[in-house]
Amino acid sequence: MRSLWSGAISFGLVHIPVKLYTATERQDLKFNYLHSKCHTPIRYQKYCPACRTEVGQEDVVRGFEFAKGQYVVLTEEDFAGVAVEAAKTIDILDFVDLAEIDPIYFDKTYYLEPVNPGAKAYQLLRSAMEQTGKIALARVVIRTKQVLAAIRVYQDLMALETMFYPAEIRPAHALVRPEHVQIGSREMEMAVALINSQTSKFEPSQYENSYRKALIDLIDAKIAGDHGVVAAEPPEPGRVIDLVAALEASLKAAEEQARREREEQHVVS
Repeated sequence: MRSLWSGAISFGLVHIPVKLYTATERQDLKFNYLHSKCHTPIRYQKYCPACRTEVGQEDVVRGFEFAKGQYVVLTEEDFAGVAVEAAKTIDILDFVDLAEIDPIYFDKTYYLEPVNPGAKAYQLLRSAMEQTGKIALARVVIRTKQVLAAIRVYQDLMALETMFYPAEIRPAHALVRPEHVQIGSREMEMAVALINSQTSKFEPSQYENSYRKALIDLIDAKIAGDHGVVAAEPPEPGRVIDLVAALEASLKAAEEQARREREEQHVVS
């Protein structure tokens, strides 16, 4: 695994050398766009209409449009100069409870690997955070972007979660809210019972991307010269007439599923 960033966590007057690694990866299947007539891959060219010529990557710069058709150009040196002070430091700002942070703020996860001679300080910070149940809010520059981040205990390491700033969260006040309706006690009781019947311990390994698997099966079938696989038709979305009846049916189905799973586990054991 290749490190994305090397630097240090700034914890008071203590600097803890670390390396940053991407913790997650998308497993989306990659498709190329082809010409439908000959199945030749389509080329995407960077073209300058003013110079009437194709532009290579080495001739591309970034510009900020401050007025219609007017740009200020920033080079890689400009970005590096702005970020130089904090480029190699993860500055801890505060310690908070994880439950205080709404998940909407979280963006991407990275692993933090200790680097000698900072292993003891790394373990000290990790153990203290584990004992107090706190996570650290920090500020760090990754590539050319300064981001807010949360440092938390992850297994026997620490992980860094990049976060959105409050200004980057879109307001939801313009969305339509459900109309105020009276919820019957029986309806609430059944809904709570249904949730409780489907509550279990989180086991990540039991969740699978069924859409990706179906795509792979279809691709394999096409490679083998078969006609491929056809996805089952989803059930028609029906209109719920009796909410309590629907909840009762759902609860009964959930209980039946739980009973079958218990029987299967008993047979296996």
